[in-house]
Amino acid sequence: MRFRLATSADFPALEALIIESFRAITWFKEIDAHFGTLNGHDWHARWQQRLAKIFAEQTILVGETEGGEIAAAATGKYDAKQALGFVDLLAVGVVHQGRGLGREMLRAMLDHFRTLGARHAQLDCLTSNERGMKLYESEGWSPVAASMKWFTAL
Repeated sequence: MRFRLATSADFPALEALIIESFRAITWFKEIDAHFGTLNGHDWHARWQQRLAKIFAEQTILVGETEGGEIAAAATGKYDAKQALGFVDLLAVGVVHQGRGLGREMLRAMLDHFRTLGARHAQLDCLTSNERGMKLYESEGWSPVAASMKWFTAL
């Protein structure tokens, strides 16, 4: 896989890839199941809103196949004061999953952070995301805290 920084021209393809890769594990769907849409916005629309913000504020790294197809992506931020990289999203296109591309994409994002001066990195992973949990553990990440998502109607 070849890695590069995303351009705005990549955003439509990245949006589709990321939403599809998170479809099976997103907690946004649980909100819809228990409470319905939020002011007419279903889980998919909320992901689109989240991605618009990510595309405007974060670094997006793209992983491409030899043929130039976007197969994976990672998003995140770098905090120079703490020398800390934060991996927000790690996504592999559904048709490309199971080939180790998530591992390659994670390593590429960490390499990118290193070039910026990072000495540590952080990420969040839902405990229900078994594949993600296994990946991070196998890559030497250490769990330091757990949290629970809470939600209520007002």
